[in-house]
Amino acid sequence: MTTSAPHPRSYSATKETPVLPREYLAFRLGAEQYGIDILRVQEIRSYEPPTRLAHAPDFITGVIDLRGRIVPIADLRIKLQCAEVAYNECTVVIILDMGISTVVGAVVDSVADVVSLAAEQIKPSPQFATQGCLDPSFVQGIAHMGDRMLILMDITALLNNDGIDWAETAAPA
Repeated sequence: MTTSAPHPRSYSATKETPVLPREYLAFRLGAEQYGIDILRVQEIRSYEPPTRLAHAPDFITGVIDLRGRIVPIADLRIKLQCAEVAYNECTVVIILDMGISTVVGAVVDSVADVVSLAAEQIKPSPQFATQGCLDPSFVQGIAHMGDRMLILMDITALLNNDGIDWAETAAPA
């Protein structure tokens, strides 16, 4: 009588399914590096001045035409009150999928790379009460990667905190 070993890819009911690392797009705002879930990123474009909209919040710098679709542009440097907001050859717009066929462009100083992070590499952010700074509820965690720290942001919560419902304000596709 012969017995066969279990298939190397099979899991028993008592074993936990391994948690796969998540990928984040790393970008720079001022001197800091941030990361957002790569699944939110539709594309990265060079910066072009948007068409201004009257009475829009300060951080909404206008709209662009993206292949026939009108896309609002949010400057994250203004939103997060960075000390300097300068447009140069490194400035890019990250086109974000906000869900329900809604896209928003986010202006950042530059894009660094895509990083893969395991859950154990992400530490909780410190909780503190502040006035006029980044609300810690938008920070999903902080990853220490060699000589750099990456602040992981919940981009949807950050952009929706001013009472803007992007799904309701988006123009039809």
